[in-house]
Amino acid sequence: MSEQTGSVLAEENGSARSLILNRPKSINAIDHEMVTEMAKLLDGWATDDAVAAVVLYGAGERGLCAGGDIVAIHRDAAALSGNPDATDLDAENSPSAKFWFDEYRLNAAISRFPKKYVAIMDGIVMGGGVGVSAHGNTRVVTDRTRLAMPEVGIGFVPDVGGTHLLSRVPDGLGLYAGLTAAHLSGADAIAMGLADHYVPSESLPEFIEAIGSSGLDAALGRFATEAPESKLAAQRGWISEAFAAETVSEIIERCRAVGTEEATKTADTIAAKSPTALAVTLRSLREAAGDATLEDTLVREYRVSLRCLLHPDMAEGIRAQVIDKDRNPSWAEFSEASVEKFFAPLPHDLTFDA
Repeated sequence: MSEQTGSVLAEENGSARSLILNRPKSINAIDHEMVTEMAKLLDGWATDDAVAAVVLYGAGERGLCAGGDIVAIHRDAAALSGNPDATDLDAENSPSAKFWFDEYRLNAAISRFPKKYVAIMDGIVMGGGVGVSAHGNTRVVTDRTRLAMPEVGIGFVPDVGGTHLLSRVPDGLGLYAGLTAAHLSGADAIAMGLADHYVPSESLPEFIEAIGSSGLDAALGRFATEAPESKLAAQRGWISEAFAAETVSEIIERCRAVGTEEATKTADTIAAKSPTALAVTLRSLREAAGDATLEDTLVREYRVSLRCLLHPDMAEGIRAQVIDKDRNPSWAEFSEASVEKFFAPLPHDLTFDA
């Protein structure tokens, strides 16, 4: 039995419930309506004795989720960028702020979900797609997985708890992913601790059905296989050394000093991103490493995200990458002193009260 509710499908599968993101033309990009519906469904299933597990996946062939609705966020960023009257920006006067307020609360709820939450991280899994999957207690990747936190490329900073996840990846690999916006394979995600199980993509329909009919453990025993070797993890030696540097410019210098083709390419990739977003991302990741809870990180990310809306690089980055697609952003001049402003408390900070 299935029930379509906007851009989310809820489907009964034996003792499991499928939660299907249903905007395949946009690779299931998440909007506010979807966040609200997902939260409502999960809240109901959490206390339903007939539900043993929830299985999240995306409609279509391209992936779980390409992230948030960037075009809608661009409208907000373009209107607010450089606006001196927007200093009290919050969920009451910005559509993006309201979206993030509810999205980040959903990310936290997923991390606390009391039953099996099986995220099928097949195909493209970016930004907001990571937020609704990688905080779950059972994360499944495939041979088609392409996972990324690409925010620095649009003048933004990893959010949806992404800095919490990446800050806990050892050997500088999390910093590498956050500062380069690199696409990670399923094998990379397993090696980095961002996923738990590897299931061949061709087996997914049977795997999902088996969760409802036989239970999660039996389904994993039947379909999960050993992940291939991670190409990224094989480079942990030079990455660990280079990304231990204090500043972004020093990281770039160390990458160039390594001298290999991969390290030089990494340096060039980072250097092309928003200087402000890179500096804020580096600090965010290092502060998140000391957070006791995901909620602590999300509060910081909410502050940073709203400040990104007010900074010209976000509107410019989305314009260059998504709107005009000229891939030639003109980044604002970087000031080290401006970084501190991204982390200051908001008049109305993110909360997790009911």
